[in-house]
Amino acid sequence: MNNEIWKAYSHGMAAALQEGGVYVSAMLLRTYSQLGITDTEAMLLLQIMVYMEADMNDFPTPEELAERMGLTVNEVGQSLGRLMKDEFLTIDEYVDNVTGMQSERYNWTGWLLKASSLSAEQKRESRKAERQPIRQPQAPASDLFSVFEQEFGRLLSPIECETISGWLDHDRYTDEIIRFALKEAVFAGKLSLRYIDRILIEWSRNRVTNADEARAHAQKFRGGRG
Repeated sequence: MNNEIWKAYSHGMAAALQEGGVYVSAMLLRTYSQLGITDTEAMLLLQIMVYMEADMNDFPTPEELAERMGLTVNEVGQSLGRLMKDEFLTIDEYVDNVTGMQSERYNWTGWLLKASSLSAEQKRESRKAERQPIRQPQAPASDLFSVFEQEFGRLLSPIECETISGWLDHDRYTDEIIRFALKEAVFAGKLSLRYIDRILIEWSRNRVTNADEARAHAQKFRGGRG
């Protein structure tokens, strides 16, 4: 049994080698979808290559292509039309050296050029990304702590750090609004987190979400108080 399988495999390989093959660049297979070519259209282009390089048929008819691919002639015609419209495929006219008659043949140079251009652009972008220095993401909470310590003129206590973190993580106050509340506390001469917390709560009740709205609210408050 093993010998029979091996013989069948050997005969199959020999037949395949005698049939010949078609070289297809990996670049074409990697990029065809990104170029907007459908799977059916890609297979159609490959079948045209097989006809030209293995079957010595430079201009297979839509009927021949349809039979090989299991499609209708109309479907093949539509796919060929789109490939030629988008300049992936063209038809060249030439004079046959043997018969002296004018003939036609398919030319997929357009596909090669578009795939090469896309591949080169992708490589350029990849090299550009590799050359760019990796920027360490900033930690807004740490920066915010530093701002508070600078205004308070001292290091923050663990409880104070936890309070500020709670504003960001639990209460969902933005970094911008917390910084502006700190400025308001400095302006009022009341440097305490409790006072800043009251400011933030007041703004939250009044749907204040950014520095511009906070500034307008503060000016209105000061005007009413005056």
